[in-house]
Amino acid sequence: MTHSFPLIRRALEFEVIASALEPSTLLNNAGCGVVLTGAAGVGKTTLAREVTKTMPEHVRWVAGTESARSIPLGVFAHLVGSGTSSDPVAFLSSARSALLDSKEPVVIGVDDAHLLDQLSATLLHQLAIDRAVRIVATVRSGEEVPDAVTSLWKDGHLMRVDLTAFTREQSIGFIESVLDGPLEGFSADRMWEASGGNALFLRHLVESAIEAGTLRRSRGVWQLRGRTGITSELASLLESRIHSLPDEVLRALQLLTFCEPLDLNVLSETAGEEAVEEAERRGLVRVSETGNDLDVRFTHPLFGEVIRGQIGRVAGRRLRGLLVRALKERPVSGAVERLRLAELALDSDQSVNVDLLASASQDALGFGKLALGERLARAAVTSGGGFSASDLLARALLWQGHSRDAEDLLTAYDPDSLDEVQLVRWGSSRVANLMWARGDSVTADTVLDIVRERVTNPHLRAIVDGVASIVLVFENNPVDAEKLAMSVLAQRNSLPWATGWAAFGAGYALAVQGKGSQVPAVAAQGAAVHDQLDGLLRFPAGFGEVLALLLTGDFASATAKSTEFLDFSVTGQYLSWGLANVHVGTVELARGQCARAASRLEQALAALDSDADAAGWAFPARVGLIQAYSMLGRVSEADAVLVTADQKRGRHLAVFDAQLELSRAWLSANRGETTAAERHARHGAEIARDAGQFGIEAVLLHNAVRFGDRTCSARLTELVGLCDGSLVPLFAAHASAAENADGDELMRLSTELERLGALPDAADAAALAAVTFAGKGERRRAAEAGVSARALADRCDGATTPNLVAAAHPLPLTSREREVASMVGSGLSNREIAQRLFVSVRTVEGHIYRACTKLDAPDRGSLARLVEA
Repeated sequence: MTHSFPLIRRALEFEVIASALEPSTLLNNAGCGVVLTGAAGVGKTTLAREVTKTMPEHVRWVAGTESARSIPLGVFAHLVGSGTSSDPVAFLSSARSALLDSKEPVVIGVDDAHLLDQLSATLLHQLAIDRAVRIVATVRSGEEVPDAVTSLWKDGHLMRVDLTAFTREQSIGFIESVLDGPLEGFSADRMWEASGGNALFLRHLVESAIEAGTLRRSRGVWQLRGRTGITSELASLLESRIHSLPDEVLRALQLLTFCEPLDLNVLSETAGEEAVEEAERRGLVRVSETGNDLDVRFTHPLFGEVIRGQIGRVAGRRLRGLLVRALKERPVSGAVERLRLAELALDSDQSVNVDLLASASQDALGFGKLALGERLARAAVTSGGGFSASDLLARALLWQGHSRDAEDLLTAYDPDSLDEVQLVRWGSSRVANLMWARGDSVTADTVLDIVRERVTNPHLRAIVDGVASIVLVFENNPVDAEKLAMSVLAQRNSLPWATGWAAFGAGYALAVQGKGSQVPAVAAQGAAVHDQLDGLLRFPAGFGEVLALLLTGDFASATAKSTEFLDFSVTGQYLSWGLANVHVGTVELARGQCARAASRLEQALAALDSDADAAGWAFPARVGLIQAYSMLGRVSEADAVLVTADQKRGRHLAVFDAQLELSRAWLSANRGETTAAERHARHGAEIARDAGQFGIEAVLLHNAVRFGDRTCSARLTELVGLCDGSLVPLFAAHASAAENADGDELMRLSTELERLGALPDAADAAALAAVTFAGKGERRRAAEAGVSARALADRCDGATTPNLVAAAHPLPLTSREREVASMVGSGLSNREIAQRLFVSVRTVEGHIYRACTKLDAPDRGSLARLVEA
C-alpha cells in the first residue's frame, strides 16, 4: 500500500522566507537571506527548498555532513573545484571568485549549516558580510554551531526563523491527507503526542502503523489500535543519537523506558546521579516538577521506543526487577504508584503478590485502562486469585465488548458456592454484561431474581436494587426505576457501588420523565463515589445528566458538562473517548452543529465497535447520527444507520424506542414525506407517554408540530406542568402559535429559542413565521422572517427541515400537494405514494392534478422536474 506524503504549507513562514530572499534585500542592505532553525525532522529543509523552487534564479545547494566536516571547503568542493594553494586565505579567495564568477545573481542554499567545516563557515560569513549573494540555510537546534555561522544571524546578516513542530491541527491534516479519510480524534491525540508534531516522525509513524496493521479503517474512520511503532529507517536516524552513549547513560535510559515518568531519586539511586545528569545534558531527558517531586521523562517519546526495541526479553526482566526492588523500598502511596509497581513486577524477574495484582487491576479499571486491567486480572487468576480475580477479569472484558468471554468466566461459578459479597459481585457483573453487551434482558432479569432471593444483608441488597433500577430504566420503566433508585440514595452509609448504580438509574429515569431539576443532586451523589468504581461507568451514567440539562433548556451547562466527560477521557482509553463523544455529539446536535455532530458520532461509533452482540452504550450515538444525517440531507446514510439500529434494538434498549421513532420521523421529513414524519413523531410520543417519559414526549410532540401537526398544543400545555425547565413552555407556545397562525408569536419564540441555544428549533420557528406571513399576503414580513430563518439555518451547517424548504421555496400549493409533488419528484409511483399516505390512488391523482394546474405543469414528469428545480 503506497501513500504520498503532502507538504503541509506553513503560509506565514513561507512568506517570511520568500521576502527575506528578495533581490531588493541586497540593495537595501537589509540582510541577505534567512536561516531556519529547529529540531531534526521538523521540516526545515523541505520548507526551504519549497520556497527556493518559486524563485526565478537557480539555487546552488550544498549540505553539511559529518564526513565533509574534516575537509576544508568540503561542502563547496563541487562548486569551486579543487584548491590550488595550501594557504587558507588564498584558498578562500579562489573559492569566492569561483562562486561569484557569473553575471547572474547568486543564491546559495546550505542544509545543516551546523556541520560546516571552519573554512566553509568562514566563506559563507564573508559572502554575507559583503552582501555578495543571497543565502538560505538550515541549522539543527541543540547542536554545536561554528561561530562564523552563529554570527550570521546574531550580527543581522541573515534573518533567523525558528521553525516549530506542527500544531495538532496541522498534524491531523497531514495524516488525513495521506490516508485519504478522517482520523479518529483519540488516535489523532496519540499520534500527535508520540510524534510531538515532528513532520518526519509523523510520516514514519503512519508508515509503520499501516505496515503493522495497527492503523486501520473502521466505519470509514481511521483508528490506531496498539502501540505506535516506528520504521527501521526512523529507528536508524534516532539510533544515531544514542549509539555513542556511555554505558551508564544508556542504562539510565533503559530503566526510564520501562517506567516513564520516573522519580528522579529512584532513577539516580538505580542508575547513578552522573548518568542522569549526562542524559539531561545531552538533551535526551528532561526533569519536571510534579507536586513536591521531580520526575524524569524522555525529551521525545520515540527515543524510548528505539531504546526499548534494543532490549532483549531477559535483559528487560532484569531491568524491571531492578526498578521493582527500588520502588518496593519506598512506601506505595495511592493507586498510581500501586499500578506502576504491579505492571513492572508482572514482566520482571521478581515474584508478584496476588493481592497486589488484584488491587492494581481494580485501579486500572478505575482509570479506564482496560487492557492493562485485563492483563493484571489474568495474572491474578493464574496466581490463584479465585473468584475476585475472575470478576475483575470479566469486568475488564465486558467493558471492551468481549461479552462471550466475560459470560463464560462468570457462568463457571455456581451461585450456591458464593458468599453474599461474591454473589452480589457475580450478579452485578453478569447483569451488566447481559444487558448492555449481550442484549439479553430476560436472562439479566433471571440473574437479578436469583441474587435477590439469596442476599439478606441490607447494604448488599442496596447494590442489587441499584443495578435493578438501571435495568428498569433500560426496559422503559423509568417511574419504578426512579422509586427504587431514590430509595437506595436515601439510605445512610450506602456502599459505593450501591450509590453509583442507583445514581445511574435515578439520573436517567428523572431526565426522561422531565424531572431534570432533581438530577444535579443525584449526579453529585454518584460523583462522590466515582473513584471507587469502574472508571467507564461514569460515562453511561453521565448521559442522564447531560440529557436532563438539554431537556430543561440549559444548553450552556449541557455543553460544559459534556466537555468535562471528554476531558476525563483523554487520560483513559478509546472506549471512554467514544462514550464521551456520544455526550458531546448529542449536545452539538441539539445546538444545531449538525456537521460537527455527525462527524463526532461517526467517530464515536467506530471507537465503540466491538464483538458485543448489543453494544448498548453505542445506541444513543446511532439515534443521534440518523437525525444529523437526515437534517444534512444525507438520507441514504441515515437509512443505513437506521437499519443497523433496528437490528440492535430490543427490550434491553426499550428506553430509546421513542427517540428512535424521532429519528424515523426526521428521515421521512427529509425525504419530503411530512405525513409519515408526523405519524412517526406522534407514535414516538405515545410510546414515551405510556412509559412516563414526559420530557421525551414533549420533544416528540414539538417535532410533530415542526412537521406540520396542528393538534399538539393541548397536550404540550399539560406537559408544562409535568416537566421542569424553560424548554417545554416554549414548545407549548410554539404549538399554539402554529395552530393560530400567529407569525409575530413565532418570531418571538424564535428569538427565545435562539437565546437558549436551540438553533434548529429557532430556525424552524422563523421559517414557519415566514410561511405564515406569506399566507396572509404580508410579503415584507415574510421576507424578513425568511432571512432570519436562513441565517439561523446557516449556523446549523445548512440543515434542512420542511418549514425551511417551504420558506426558501414558496409554492402556491397546500402542504399535502407539496408533499405529493415532492414524492413524485423522488420517483415514486401513484400507488406507492397512496400506500405511504394511507389514501386512495384516486386521491393522489387529484393532488397531482391540482399541483400541475397551479404550477402550469403539463404532465407528471414536468411536475417532478419543476419541484426538483
